[in-house]
Amino acid sequence: MKTENQIVQMRKGVLEMCILSIIADKDVYASDIIDLLKSAELIVVEGTLYPLLTRLKNDGLTTYRWEESRSGPPRKYYQITESGKIVLSGYKSDWKALVRMVDQIISNSEI
Repeated sequence: MKTENQIVQMRKGVLEMCILSIIADKDVYASDIIDLLKSAELIVVEGTLYPLLTRLKNDGLTTYRWEESRSGPPRKYYQITESGKIVLSGYKSDWKALVRMVDQIISNSEI
């Protein structure tokens, strides 16, 4: 039986990789990140996203720039750093290996 908590924990485990992947494509505003995660059914609230974005910045994996908005206050746009690209590349390799290992186990399982 799967529980909501198990699903939440699995999603949290891949969230950093997903956010770096989104930012790697182009500079994005936080609400754009939330929208993309929601469209992939990785629903994230601002209270989860902003601390993670701050940690990614403090770890040197992302940076941001302020840009004036035509409708409202300036917006903070996030961008990946060279270090972030290296870390993301490692995450992707690790993810592919993990998926392969898990698929092998669950494919051979007689449950």
